[in-house]
Amino acid sequence: MTSFRPGLCSVTFRNLAPRTIVRLAAECGIEGIEWGGDVHVPPGQLDFARHVRRLTENAGLAVTSYGSYIAPPSDDEDAFATVLDTAQALGAPNIRIWPGSRNRDSATYTADERRHTASLIRRMARRAADSSVTLGLEYHPNSLTDDLASAQSLMAEIDDSNVFLYWQPRPGLPLKEALDELRAIGHETSHVHVFAWDREKTRYPLSDQPAYWSTLLSEAPATRWPGERFAMLEFVRDDSPEQFRADAAVFHRMLEEIRARPSGAA
Repeated sequence: MTSFRPGLCSVTFRNLAPRTIVRLAAECGIEGIEWGGDVHVPPGQLDFARHVRRLTENAGLAVTSYGSYIAPPSDDEDAFATVLDTAQALGAPNIRIWPGSRNRDSATYTADERRHTASLIRRMARRAADSSVTLGLEYHPNSLTDDLASAQSLMAEIDDSNVFLYWQPRPGLPLKEALDELRAIGHETSHVHVFAWDREKTRYPLSDQPAYWSTLLSEAPATRWPGERFAMLEFVRDDSPEQFRADAAVFHRMLEEIRARPSGAA
């Protein structure tokens, strides 16, 4: 059984300042934060990245990742170099990137476009490895990881030990299909994004889906990821801190119950 620590994606609260997010996360027993690069820690603002790192670590929390919005092939290696510098200033051991041009379905890519994207991600991964930073690919609709077959094909094309996959179910994906997908791709995964949405992306309290997430997190397969794994809450109902407090309490109970189960128990 894989053990997950509780985390938070800062993009859940784009309207809150980093200091407020840190305070809220610590209050709710969150152990690590993935800082987003669109609002909270913009690329190239190294002094501010160092400031956010101090805020996070002084509260006893880990910086789990830098949630960049680099999207190869739309973004090149020069853009990635700035992101890598920012991740290092932030103290992030991992950088999340978007595989492929944003909001483009994997089915629309030619074989040459896929090869070019894979090659570019591989070069980014080698550059990151030189700085002891891993690369995590967003697992998301409208990307080159928008379904299992495309994700598996992309990872095979990249073929780099420093590249991993985040994982999250497509909104509304039934539990059996989500489990089958996670079992098939799980060896390549690092962290998991946790949210309670339906197919129309309507958000619900996590208390509406505890069995769904408890099953997924308890049955996540072994992975080649070398570090600690975080299951990170993301996008709560109404972007509400109060809803986050409630979801975090449910999340903690869920993780505690999983850890308390005998090894091999379903």
